[in-house]
Amino acid sequence: MAESEKVNDENQLTAISPQKSKSPVGFVQKLLITHWPSLLLLFVGVYLPLQIFGLLGLEVQQNTSGFPWDLPILVTIHSVAQPKLDTLAAMFTKLGSFRTVLPILSAIALILILQRRWRSLTYLIITAAGSAIINHTAKEFWHRVRPHLWDSVTPEFTYSFPSGHAMTSMTLIAILVVLTWGSAWCWLVAMLGSLYVLAIGWTRLYLGVHFPSDIIAGWMVAIAWAIGVSLIIRPYADSTSIDSEKPVSETKLLPEEQQLLGEE
Repeated sequence: MAESEKVNDENQLTAISPQKSKSPVGFVQKLLITHWPSLLLLFVGVYLPLQIFGLLGLEVQQNTSGFPWDLPILVTIHSVAQPKLDTLAAMFTKLGSFRTVLPILSAIALILILQRRWRSLTYLIITAAGSAIINHTAKEFWHRVRPHLWDSVTPEFTYSFPSGHAMTSMTLIAILVVLTWGSAWCWLVAMLGSLYVLAIGWTRLYLGVHFPSDIIAGWMVAIAWAIGVSLIIRPYADSTSIDSEKPVSETKLLPEEQQLLGEE
């Protein structure tokens, strides 16, 4: 008797299981479980940075002098100014300029061409070019005048918001992290890159050519753009490491991409 009841219970579970999988709730549940890493990355890497950038931009648009903490931070950083630091900051800040980063990106692009990594190459070009265009457009839109609390040893005469050096340096590191994702190089790039990005940000504040909010805004929009493009181009589709064996997706379209173009 007990065995027959057990068999009946198993049959009922078998009958219910397919129905549950076909129900809207079951479908949504499986969809979320399947794509939760991408959704989390979209939220943390795109939405939150854009939200922060939007809040900063709104405040700057309403009040060009910025936030109450902008000037105190600048004054505090400048309080340790000395000739040797002036020289160091003036030299190191050049490492965050687009003129310096462009040859580095060009060298990486050449490596990708030699390795026939067309998907990664496309990602690099779109991310780098888009970052430069976004920065120029944003500066022209906000028209924020740079701070002038003291005579800088490297004066700037373009608009201030968001910081071009902050965006360029963050874009470079974000590209490298994406291209090395999944390899042993990724964490090294992330750690050294973080120091590089922070150092470039410090030089801009020390030299008095940017408000702290300019730096943060540049970082945020660069992160959002780099991650957003990676979610579309997907340079990490099969293998994300630039030093690993070339995946098929680097030279061929993914199935869903072929479907969109009507190719087989």
